[in-house]
Amino acid sequence: MKRFAPIVAAGFLALGLAAPAQDPARGPDGKTSSRVSGIEILAIPGKPFSAKSTILWDRTLADGSTIHLRLEARVSRDSQGRVYRERHNFVPADSTGPAPLYEIHLYDPVSRTQMLCNGRSYRCGLTDYKPQTFFEETPEGIYDHGARTLTREHLGADTIEGIYVTGTRETTTISAGARGNELAMTSTNEYWYSDELQTNLAVTRLNPIDGKQVLKLSQISRGEPDPHLWDVPIGFKVFDMRAQSLQKR
Repeated sequence: MKRFAPIVAAGFLALGLAAPAQDPARGPDGKTSSRVSGIEILAIPGKPFSAKSTILWDRTLADGSTIHLRLEARVSRDSQGRVYRERHNFVPADSTGPAPLYEIHLYDPVSRTQMLCNGRSYRCGLTDYKPQTFFEETPEGIYDHGARTLTREHLGADTIEGIYVTGTRETTTISAGARGNELAMTSTNEYWYSDELQTNLAVTRLNPIDGKQVLKLSQISRGEPDPHLWDVPIGFKVFDMRAQSLQKR
């Protein structure tokens, strides 16, 4: 049976400020949070693997200083196309400790369900799941009612951990004024894709709002992962949310 404990992709960073209890004129003002999506793993059968997913995030703050964050998590896909992935909090990039694990996400294309297990509440929510088995590529050109322009550049071939990959760089320009921006904003995404695994093995995102995010899969094993990864974690209760979803439709 699988225990809910840090192993080694989405990441989460939260900043919160609460008013002092002795000040009756002010209450808690909540928090600002940012979630960084890890490398997307499609629910493709017949291509099992396990890997360590790493995210390095460099972000420039309003005062001109920079924060450097790191996150490591485990991801797996079995021969049925089931996907296991973890969600961790970011830690300082120079930290020697692991990034705290707070959620496990289990995707099952066979039963067409997904289960999200929360390490704080010890609850797993079971919901419907529509498997995605291919990437949807936005065509080059102008889109979003003229607000964005996309260009694509091929970067050739390389290998990552002995696996053949091909590179692509996408550049997106947001027109001035389209999103409240005074000047045009440009962002770039660089992908190194393995056709063998049908997964990106490395992604670099660079934009003026979120800074630089470098995502990599490493320690890649192409064997069948432990089937107990998809067991309900010990001590957790499962709540079937599918009936509630049907009522809302």
